[in-house]
Amino acid sequence: MIEPLRLSFEVACDPERAFSVWTEHISSWWPPDHTVSGEPGTHVVLEPRLGGRIYERSPSGHESEWGEVTAWEPPGRLAYLWHIGADRADATDVEIAFVEVAASVTRVEVEHRGWERLGTERGRQRRDANHSGWDRIIPGFRDRCAIQPAADVQRESRAS
Repeated sequence: MIEPLRLSFEVACDPERAFSVWTEHISSWWPPDHTVSGEPGTHVVLEPRLGGRIYERSPSGHESEWGEVTAWEPPGRLAYLWHIGADRADATDVEIAFVEVAASVTRVEVEHRGWERLGTERGRQRRDANHSGWDRIIPGFRDRCAIQPAADVQRESRAS
């Protein structure tokens, strides 16, 4: 078994806001260089339901599948298969918990597992690559959580 990636960090908002930013406003914080197309203006969609798709839509309208929601329990828990830039057969599992720590402080706990499906060597390589990927996306998420919700609506309407 290859050890799962486990990350834990705090954001300056309540769990409802953190869950909403992660799911409804993912395009407002996801870095364009961490998409399949790499194009600025690419819109990331996480369909808000069990079985919902996670995908990107480039400015030209091309869609690339990233994953599928496997647990939808707002505002406390979200899980999904994750295969951005890879075949669905190579999907790993991501589970995220949003835990209230104090008023307007939420601990986000991420467990990214399933690397052994890729074989030992390839699984360890992908795990290491994803560790640096998480390090790249977390600051944008943390920053977006601290911004007032009205900013999300304005940014999302411009991205559509």
